[in-house]
Amino acid sequence: YPMEDRCTCTGGEGPPLVSSPPLEIPESQTYMCCQFVIPKHYERDVKSVTIPHGFILDRVERMAADITRTYQKTPIHLLCVLKGGHQFFSDLVHFLKRYYRYSDISVPFGVDFVRCQSYIGDESSGAVQIKGADFEDLRGKHVVVTEDIVDTGTTMTKLIAEMWKYEPLSIRVAVLLHKRTPRSSGFCADWVGFSIPDEFVVGYTLDYNEMFRD
Repeated sequence: YPMEDRCTCTGGEGPPLVSSPPLEIPESQTYMCCQFVIPKHYERDVKSVTIPHGFILDRVERMAADITRTYQKTPIHLLCVLKGGHQFFSDLVHFLKRYYRYSDISVPFGVDFVRCQSYIGDESSGAVQIKGADFEDLRGKHVVVTEDIVDTGTTMTKLIAEMWKYEPLSIRVAVLLHKRTPRSSGFCADWVGFSIPDEFVVGYTLDYNEMFRD
């Protein structure tokens, strides 16, 4: 994940970036559902487990550490992209707060929420609807956007372009999953949890037509 491959639509006057490379999930790496507790109402619909929950939490903890080390004591504004990103956002905030207890570095942060919708079923439609946040609140702030997954990158590219109109000091993106797909627009986030194969994934509040968020 070379620095020169990062998308130029993020950036601004932010401090130097501290970012560990994403964990790459190989094409063939999956786990059998019988090795985990799958909700009864989804047992017939889930064919395998791609990333165990504990593995996700460990990785999110490291991402929180990287964000803290990037901003040191500089205030940031966290913008959570709903709905799929809320569990990642919640766990990230938990680890940001916990980091205060074990380090002399603490990052003050505010929070806000925005809803972006581009999926119809299991396909990205290309049309992005943005609702919720008052972007005027971002003016003059260091903004960290949190998102569940980057597929084609169209949603995030359009969201960031809209945010720049309100003159934040900087915009950076933390995403849990980055999908390796030939349909990609080339967008790359600043912090990435996992690089995953081009498969449709659910769980951890990622949905299929509002199902599997639980």
